[in-house]
Amino acid sequence: MTKHPVLICTFLALTSGFFGGYIGGQITLMAHSQKCQNQPWGLQQMCQAWMTPGATWQGSTRGIWTGTILGAVAGGLVIRENRH
Repeated sequence: MTKHPVLICTFLALTSGFFGGYIGGQITLMAHSQKCQNQPWGLQQMCQAWMTPGATWQGSTRGIWTGTILGAVAGGLVIRENRH
């Protein structure tokens, strides 16, 4: 039987949230940088510099929320199975 179920569930949720934030930021950044591919070299660099902060913030925020929720659900299922 688990001695600290709340800590385990919280740890899984936070770990999953941070991982989801990183992955979400990378995916959104790649998707947004595709919009800059058809520009000449100088404009392409400016476009990517303009897109990077917003895309990273947007993807990271979505990834953190999604990862945290899924991690909490997974943690709850792990704790629930250990109690039965």
